[in-house]
Amino acid sequence: METLADGPFLVTTLVKVLLFFTLLMLMVAGLVLFERKVAGFIQDRSGPNRVGPWGLLQTAADGIKFVLKEETYPDAANLAFFLLAPMLAMVPATILFAVIPFASPLPTGWGVVHVIVADVPIGFLYVLAVASFGVYGVVMAGWSSGSKYAFLGGLRGSAQMISYEVGLALSLIPIVLLGGGVRIPDLVALQQGFAGQGPPTLGLWLFLPLGVGFLFFFVAGLAESNRIPFDLPEAEAELIAGYHTEYSAMKFGMFFLGEYAHMLTTAALITVFFLGGWDIPFWSGDNIRVLADGTVIGNPTWWKTVLTFLCFTAKTGALVTVFVWIRWTLPRFRYDQLMELGWKVIIVAATAYVFIVAGAVLVLDRMGIPFGLEYAGILTALNVVLVGILLFGVDRGRLARGAAYDVVRRLARTSGSGAGPATPSRT
Repeated sequence: METLADGPFLVTTLVKVLLFFTLLMLMVAGLVLFERKVAGFIQDRSGPNRVGPWGLLQTAADGIKFVLKEETYPDAANLAFFLLAPMLAMVPATILFAVIPFASPLPTGWGVVHVIVADVPIGFLYVLAVASFGVYGVVMAGWSSGSKYAFLGGLRGSAQMISYEVGLALSLIPIVLLGGGVRIPDLVALQQGFAGQGPPTLGLWLFLPLGVGFLFFFVAGLAESNRIPFDLPEAEAELIAGYHTEYSAMKFGMFFLGEYAHMLTTAALITVFFLGGWDIPFWSGDNIRVLADGTVIGNPTWWKTVLTFLCFTAKTGALVTVFVWIRWTLPRFRYDQLMELGWKVIIVAATAYVFIVAGAVLVLDRMGIPFGLEYAGILTALNVVLVGILLFGVDRGRLARGAAYDVVRRLARTSGSGAGPATPSRT
């Protein structure tokens, strides 16, 4: 089966752009309602239940409210940048969806259609580059508002995003070491098994052979999306509403939607990089791959496209549920704890992890172990050991410590006991 010619390719691309953008906006609206319902459940209350059956139209009512609210413009604001900032906050999370494959290729009368808007050969690098643009919206909103609270929130946001972008990028380098490329559909195929067809693959989702990288990417992605416990740029108790303190009406609504779109995009990226993408577990019938030269491996059908899309949606939805659960369960970090976790823990540990994985890959190749399930199994065992060392050996109340740890350590030093820092009480 052949890939698309230039004319049908243009038509299908336009259709996919409209379809995926509409789908993203609908998913963001549904996610807002979902989070409010989960928050109500965790707090033992009903949540939205007044607008429409079971409160299903509450998000639509909120959208109408955003549009009808009065637009305010502070006297001290730089108006041009003040208006541009909400757009910059919304756009990066939206255009990241362009390189995410949502399902297996769809066969049509014109040829095979990729269920991805832009199958670019630099998809991995595109993700890192576009994700870094989100900081400009935050900084611009804080600076252009002419408010000290908003400005402090913008400074916090820029420092936080720059700090965790490094860890985010380092956590993805082991995937490139295994995959040998940065094309995202190839990274999905890497986690499938093709029985000797095309380039060799692992046949195992990467959250097992690269478990430590998965852990770092999850934490860094949570920080990049400004979700609790990493929502220091907003920090209502300290900065009123942070960088968007002076915003109202739909301008504030764009920041609101941008946060949820970013959370959805982060969950989708974790699914693609570590959870097999649209791969259905324990079934080889969906092992379909389109190589960069257009060669199709496998047997694509429309019903496989539907099934794989549902599988991708289920994985992404499960991760979003975890994000929501974390928000309504954990308290916010102090700012020094946030920066210490980024610079002293994640960046250092992720750098060491890159060297460990590179060494393990070199040793396995020198030993002649074929690239496949056995190869992935050895890496999985290594990562289980590393996760155990990270959580139960390195941490031990020092890295993810409570606020009382530094106080207890200083008291122990000034007492002259020489016993070293004591373990702080968790009460």
